[in-house]
Amino acid sequence: MMQNESVTSAEEQEKWLAEGIAGLQQSAFYMHRALDSNNLRDALKYSAQMLTELRTSRLSPHKYYELYMRAFDELRKLEIFFVEETRRGCTIIDLYELVQHSGNILPRLYLLCTVGSVYIKSKEAPAKDVLKDLVEMSRGIQHPIRGLFLRSYLSQVSRDKLPDVGSDYEGDGGTVMDAVEFVLQNFTEMNKLWVRMQHQGPIREKEKREKERKELRDLVGKNLHVLSQIEGVDLDLYKDTVLPRILEQVVNCKDEIAQYYLMDCIIQVFPDDYHLQTLETLLSACPQLQPTVDIKTVMSQLMERLSNYAALSPEVMPEFLQVEAFTKLSNAIVRVIEVQPDMPLVGAISLHVSLLTFTLRVHPDRLDHVDQVLGACVKKLSGKGKVDDSRATKQIVALLTAPLEKYSDVMTALKLTNYPRVMEHLDYETNKQMAAVIIQSVMKNNTCISTADKVEALFELIKGLIKETAGSPSADE
Repeated sequence: MMQNESVTSAEEQEKWLAEGIAGLQQSAFYMHRALDSNNLRDALKYSAQMLTELRTSRLSPHKYYELYMRAFDELRKLEIFFVEETRRGCTIIDLYELVQHSGNILPRLYLLCTVGSVYIKSKEAPAKDVLKDLVEMSRGIQHPIRGLFLRSYLSQVSRDKLPDVGSDYEGDGGTVMDAVEFVLQNFTEMNKLWVRMQHQGPIREKEKREKERKELRDLVGKNLHVLSQIEGVDLDLYKDTVLPRILEQVVNCKDEIAQYYLMDCIIQVFPDDYHLQTLETLLSACPQLQPTVDIKTVMSQLMERLSNYAALSPEVMPEFLQVEAFTKLSNAIVRVIEVQPDMPLVGAISLHVSLLTFTLRVHPDRLDHVDQVLGACVKKLSGKGKVDDSRATKQIVALLTAPLEKYSDVMTALKLTNYPRVMEHLDYETNKQMAAVIIQSVMKNNTCISTADKVEALFELIKGLIKETAGSPSADE
């Protein structure tokens, strides 16, 4: 039954899209005739008629996008016509006024954005004023899908006209702060529309809504990409304005899908050195996210980016020490685990595995850091006895194996006081396997064990194997 419904729904979507495209193409045909004969009134009449097809509420985001792209291509032709009209004596201010007489608000706003693009290019008004006007008027569309695509169009037509440092529109057209304010405002409104989709329609369609939202996420994330490309966004502006404003929206929207996606976007689009210098601010948002957000993946990706940055640019190492990156990451992990008491054990351990990987790559000489991470795991595991969750066990093995692989020397692992304490939480079989890994490391690296104390410490680590030779599994039971 469900399969038939989805087939019917897919057929209906194709039918509705075909109807929308047919209506759009018919109006576009008459618009082209008006453009060819330089008939401004008819060009506006038929372009508005064409854009009414975007008022539909029946299409899925994927199908709506197809319709939108056809309208987008037609609007490019219309924009060229508007430029030519200004050369023929029609003032851009008259054009800007004229399109505001379009009957329905959605076509009117698309036309306004198109003329607005020409208006900014003409420099007859400061770019910042036109941008402010457009971003605020776009509030007139509160339907999530229609609003997201309209604002995406505004972002697209304005991105090369921002009053950025060194651009043609800086100075009289505004400052980099005006550019940042415009993009942040558009981002905030788009995120609100995107989150609102989650709360529309019946509960039984929750899964469908989440799938549709994921199809639209790049429209929202594109704003962060635009911010990262603004030349004038230096570290100070990013630290004082851009990052706090983005994080304010991320935290306040209280939406799992948006929070996970936007945190990932921040980590991916902004430069590594900015992350390093704003680590505390970025990490402070993590404990404030919804408990259902996959925070371990977000934080792991951040640590991976930073450790890659350190590996590729050794000259930045002093900065890592200066900002106390390890301490900040370690404290943030503790806070996240504290505020999420229901976090599965595997999640908590995998966060520590990421931190250990980070410190082994960035500060390999700091054994105290390695032991601190192991100690935090011991604390998390205390009172839990042997771990019986296979996924958590796998992470513990990864935690114990990492120092052996990094240092190629069991003697280094023996200096870690918390190493055997972590091993104690492995079940009998896994403990035995881990002991075998340690023995293999000794043999592979021809490790010389020079003192009786070290031999004793090594035997303590591999006692799982020794007990087995003594026939201990049954004896222990």
